[in-house]
Amino acid sequence: MLSNVDIQKILPHRYPFLLIDKVIEYEPGKRAVAIKNVTINEPFFQGHFPGYPIMPGVLIVEALAQTAGIAAATLEENKGKLGVFTGIDSMKFRKQVVPGDVLKLEAEILTLKMGMAKVKVQATVDDKIAAEGEIKFAMVDINK
Repeated sequence: MLSNVDIQKILPHRYPFLLIDKVIEYEPGKRAVAIKNVTINEPFFQGHFPGYPIMPGVLIVEALAQTAGIAAATLEENKGKLGVFTGIDSMKFRKQVVPGDVLKLEAEILTLKMGMAKVKVQATVDDKIAAEGEIKFAMVDINK
């Protein structure tokens, strides 16, 4: 398990763009499962459908990508590298995510070679699928 402090040692994201609170399972290079506690205090709820707060789908995708990034960035050859989106395929949104929800984020790496990753992702709330699809990203050396 990784705490928020541990996650910040791996990912460069910070508030308000660090969208995962803890990692409950991970296998470097294979998979990761993270949790996002969705609260009414999220800054995006101020302007995203005021009076009917719904977590923006693009931020669910970003939280899924950060989860995938944990699985990829914890490999020795990817330490110090940044995962940068190269594509999003077949993303479907099935359930609205609202304040009070606990978003379970799952990422399974399908391929990871030559710094390119293809990842199957799924976000659930109470075992109901909120979003699912595939994302692609490149591991970029940020030290150059």
